[in-house]
Amino acid sequence: KRASIQRESASRDQCAISSTKKAESLLRGRVRGRLTSTDERQTIVTLILEAKQCGCRLEPACHEVQIDLRTYRRWYQQGEVQADKRPICLRPEPANKLSQQERDAIIEVCNHSEFASLPPTQIVPTLLDRREYITSESSYYRVLSTQGQLHKRGRQRSRQKQAKPTSYTPTDSNQVYTWDITYLPSKVRGQHYYLYVIEDIYSRKIVGYEVYEHECGELASQLLQRTMMREQCFNQALVLHSDNGAPMKSLTFKVKMAELGITSSYSRPRVSDDNPYVESLFRTVKYMPSWPTKGFETIDSSRSWVEAFVRWYNTEHKHSKLNYVTPSERHNGKDKEILKRRAEVVLAAKELNPERWPGDIRNCEPVGDVHLNPERDAA
Repeated sequence: KRASIQRESASRDQCAISSTKKAESLLRGRVRGRLTSTDERQTIVTLILEAKQCGCRLEPACHEVQIDLRTYRRWYQQGEVQADKRPICLRPEPANKLSQQERDAIIEVCNHSEFASLPPTQIVPTLLDRREYITSESSYYRVLSTQGQLHKRGRQRSRQKQAKPTSYTPTDSNQVYTWDITYLPSKVRGQHYYLYVIEDIYSRKIVGYEVYEHECGELASQLLQRTMMREQCFNQALVLHSDNGAPMKSLTFKVKMAELGITSSYSRPRVSDDNPYVESLFRTVKYMPSWPTKGFETIDSSRSWVEAFVRWYNTEHKHSKLNYVTPSERHNGKDKEILKRRAEVVLAAKELNPERWPGDIRNCEPVGDVHLNPERDAA
């Protein structure tokens, strides 16, 4: 009997709570920590009373509008909604509050010619050396801020917040490229060769590469033009993403991109996550078993090694982020057919031994769209 009564009570609560659903738009507009106005209190209490008249208990109704039962009883007393008296109450002044004379003394000291160019962190110790003390540095800052005299000074520019790069989502090859330069060590200590790499983020294919003895925007622009000629992607929308290195921002390279009709995209300063694809590729390069840990003999030997790596990476390496097809297969649009054939093989094996597959077969679906700097969902 007790269980039956509890079920009936819960059923009434669920039916009556529907009347409090009207408060959803009001609750979405409320800000955590802000005082609830009298009008908002009146609306919430009215909705709770409507739910109560329909048979709902007070506690579930209060929970639905996101207030505590004690809050409701504090708001609603003797049949009336009580206003919040906190904004109009008289509060005693703190015992350690600065007097007006002390505030005037702070302003006078800070505006004195001796201290006019010094911050409070310099003024207070100087006064202490003279056996004078008014208040702490933090109080100096509060008083100056109240008087509108706390401003940034100096010739250096203030730190500016860097906006996140635009998000791009390629749906096919030759739509979004990313590129960067990394060091290749030589046998001579302190001497390096420079590997230029252009990667298609849709297929992860290395579409352009070269090794030079120095970094230069002119060399990068030549590599970019050769890459576009090889891929035959002129006269189509193309985005090229990079970091903020000197070759990437050089005038020669920017002019070449404008000439080829390429849209530029740049990472935020000192944020490697904005250019993750090429950074991941460089890690693969330098952790290869054949990587010469003691450095390359000559620039020709480094070029030969890079050429062999690119051939392996593009045509033999089954990329984990491409569902284990090679970048060249993905780049040429063959990944769907290859994965379909794999699925047929696995399904045939499952028909022979179905007890070995308690669930679905392995994922043989082609990878979908790829995102560069995707927008994160708001928490």
